[in-house]
Amino acid sequence: MLNQCFQVPTLQEPSLNSLDKIKSMGTLCNNFTPSFQTPIKTRHKKPCGHLKLKATAMDSSETKTCQQNVLVMRHGDRLDNFDPAWEKTADRPWDPPLIHPGLSRAFRTGRAFQTLLPFPIHRVFVSPFLRCVQTASEVVAALCAVDDDTDSKSSSDVVSIDPSKVKVSIEYGLCEMFNTLAIRRDVAPKDGIFRFDLPKLEALLPSGTLDPTAEPVYKDVPQWGETHSTSRYEQTIKALADKYPSENLLLVTHGEGVSVSVSSFLEDITVIEVDYCAYSELRRSVSWRNESFTAGNFAVLTESGRTGVTYIAKEQL
Repeated sequence: MLNQCFQVPTLQEPSLNSLDKIKSMGTLCNNFTPSFQTPIKTRHKKPCGHLKLKATAMDSSETKTCQQNVLVMRHGDRLDNFDPAWEKTADRPWDPPLIHPGLSRAFRTGRAFQTLLPFPIHRVFVSPFLRCVQTASEVVAALCAVDDDTDSKSSSDVVSIDPSKVKVSIEYGLCEMFNTLAIRRDVAPKDGIFRFDLPKLEALLPSGTLDPTAEPVYKDVPQWGETHSTSRYEQTIKALADKYPSENLLLVTHGEGVSVSVSSFLEDITVIEVDYCAYSELRRSVSWRNESFTAGNFAVLTESGRTGVTYIAKEQL
């Protein structure tokens, strides 16, 4: 069940995973071992530039500590799950758009982030799949809205935005799983090459929010037939957080990406359901000294069933 802050459309959608599907897919989430177990050290130009410091001393030799938050969110309701005939005439049957309730759900989620989160979101990264870009666009419009009607239901109701509030970039590392577990062979490109028109996708984002200078973690689309997307998702989450340690991030991805964001950093659990627009919340401490930072491991703050992500202990399977 989603948090009560979200008004779920009356049109009900299938969720990503069920317990039976998890069991039938074997190692989808169950046998994952996190590869990031120790704190990292690196250098950054803006020590805690956006995040609230626990230490206020201005001496550069002092250690300053802040909390970095990372939300990992699934896209909204996809068209092909409600209109199976759509893919028969679609040019890109593997890349469906959102249906209208999916757009509304995404906008409401962004509005909830804006009004209820105890911290701001500074930067958004999004999978290049159309449903994810549309989701990110609605969320960012809600986050950047200025003096709009509180009854607004989608980005089309937003009169004005402040694009300086949030910056957005497309990240290939957040792509859907490139295998037949997620994309049926009969709808995947015959040559196995998934092409994305980035300028066209970027044009869907609210004006002024795109960050053209951001360098992606994955510079190319993953290869079709990948066997372990769990490591890709985990590496992308960690790498993006390390690139922007002084900012809170929102990563808009697919159901498996949300699942991995929980199972990678929370031991001995299996994610069994990820609803549309469900999200996980990760938090870690970042300590700065002499313009270098040390980051602790991520803690998972998401309670099972609270924000659309349901998980159980592995021993219950």
